[in-house]
Amino acid sequence: MAQSNIKVAVQKFGNFLSSMVMPNIGAFIAWGLITALFIPTGFFPNESLTKLVDPMVKYLLPLLIGYTGGKLVHDQRGGVVGAIATMGVIVGSDIPMFLGAMIMGPLGGYIIKKFDQFIEGKVKTGFEMLINNFSAGILGGILAILAFLGVSPAVDGFTGALVVGVDWMVAHGLLPLTSILIEPAKILFLNNAINHGILSPIGAEQIRTNGQSILLLLETNPGPGLGILLAYCFFGKGTAKQSAPGAAIIHFIGGIHEIYFPYVLMRPLLIIAAILGGMSGVFTFVLLGGGLQAVASPGSILAILAATPGNAGSYVANISGVLVAAVVSFIVGSLILKTGKQTEDLDEAARKMQEMKGKKSSVAGSFTKQQGEVPASVQKIVFACDAGMGSSAMGASLLRKKVKQADLNISVTNTAISNIPSDAQIVITQEELTPRAQNKVPDAYHISVDNFLSSPEYDKLIDQLKNDHTTSKAEEEKRVSAENNTDSNDGLLKEENVFLNQHFSSKEEAIRFAGSVLVKGGYVEESYVEAMIDRDNMTSTYMGNDVAIPHGTEEAKKNVLRSGFTVIQVPEGVDFDGEKVRLIFGIAGKDGTHLEILSGIAITCSDMDNIEKMVHAKSAKELMAIIQSN
Repeated sequence: MAQSNIKVAVQKFGNFLSSMVMPNIGAFIAWGLITALFIPTGFFPNESLTKLVDPMVKYLLPLLIGYTGGKLVHDQRGGVVGAIATMGVIVGSDIPMFLGAMIMGPLGGYIIKKFDQFIEGKVKTGFEMLINNFSAGILGGILAILAFLGVSPAVDGFTGALVVGVDWMVAHGLLPLTSILIEPAKILFLNNAINHGILSPIGAEQIRTNGQSILLLLETNPGPGLGILLAYCFFGKGTAKQSAPGAAIIHFIGGIHEIYFPYVLMRPLLIIAAILGGMSGVFTFVLLGGGLQAVASPGSILAILAATPGNAGSYVANISGVLVAAVVSFIVGSLILKTGKQTEDLDEAARKMQEMKGKKSSVAGSFTKQQGEVPASVQKIVFACDAGMGSSAMGASLLRKKVKQADLNISVTNTAISNIPSDAQIVITQEELTPRAQNKVPDAYHISVDNFLSSPEYDKLIDQLKNDHTTSKAEEEKRVSAENNTDSNDGLLKEENVFLNQHFSSKEEAIRFAGSVLVKGGYVEESYVEAMIDRDNMTSTYMGNDVAIPHGTEEAKKNVLRSGFTVIQVPEGVDFDGEKVRLIFGIAGKDGTHLEILSGIAITCSDMDNIEKMVHAKSAKELMAIIQSN
């Protein structure tokens, strides 16, 4: 448990660091281009335009990071106070204050968030704007002063020590050893955090003093990943070999390093190839004097060439470092693939990568098995999730409504993945669960969605089904009869189980609160709460539209005593794996008696106007009326 908690903490820290920088990559690219083009050693030296370089790196980039960090903590007000606080560290130092911004931005957001929580409900009507504006100004000003006097000198000293340490490692030929940490860490869970949270700030200072920085090549070098993917092209098997050429292009030209991580996870020994390739590349950079004069983001060969100082020696050094890394990782990777047994499940490897990173991957969908055409004469569509009581039931309700509106006589049901019927023609699951569903019914047409409440896949499917469908009258009557045989559940949604204006520091805290309500209400046994945590860890119970529906695993159905719901309003939101959730529906379902009311909730929550009404409802009765009106 302790190891798991440490892993989650590291994941959250790494994700938070990268979340402050990633939305501002466009600004980094703009600064990099202006630097590469117009500084005295650039492609087109220009004395006037080069004046943009210092203000952008000293003021624009740290302020954007500080604002974003504050906003992540407390929305717009957090962003404003975070930016004000960041100004203190900027003015207090002569070096780019990326690290200072990463400290003061979130701190500013946290301070104003706590202040707002403290005064909530205590401000007299008419004074809200006055209090809000002055509190942000006063607290922001105080933090800026503290940052100027204390944080800035501390970060200055820390950055200076890091620069000295890097220079010492370069002088003693030890810089290649950093690959022992960087390559495994980026594959496991910290790729963006390492580059933008640690290396870029130090590299920016080296650029100011030396004109270039080798640190900006340590994590962005596409050579190690390219070598591994090329090894799969020649010595891989099955799907891995077929998909590797396309992945190599995306990785090397597009700069999306995440694309090769699942290939390493299929054969974990390939981490050795990545490390040795990285070390060889860094050694080459050091030997030939390589480095970049601007941040290369994303880590594409094109971005690296654009950020390379405009002289032949630098191009030779940087290109050689990339090629050497690719050759070494290819040779080592080829030996590993030829001498060991390969696991050819890319989908499973991609899922494992997402679990380790603690968030969804932008490239995981690239490995999903290709589908053919939607089958003709569709009679049965099945929504599937782990337990078959929550997300799949809501998705099925929404699609069933669309099927009815389109006058299509097609059965739409929901079930647990383990119970998907063999005659299911179309199976719809969350992205992370699609591989399991494909293994269960490989002959079905599978659709992956990341938002059960408002997925565009629903309308796309309806349009396709309109062109060709035939369902027997007996089949339709059977479906309607089954749907109408659910027990009355008018009493499932009770006023005492509706909670307004709640605050949670984490999704686990929110889920445990929902579970405790179900336990106290006599709906579930106490062990069901842990099953709710396990279910969300398995696949996020975030549904889209700011809604989450925590519920137990399939195995925990035996711990459900009777069907019940709790509705929790979280106006400020709580983070569910990078998604903001403002409405939580805790669910306990037994014998299908909860499906009718869950259907109503799904239809209600598919409209964002209803979401806003429920989030701002002032009483439990008002919130319940919104649900019951649909």
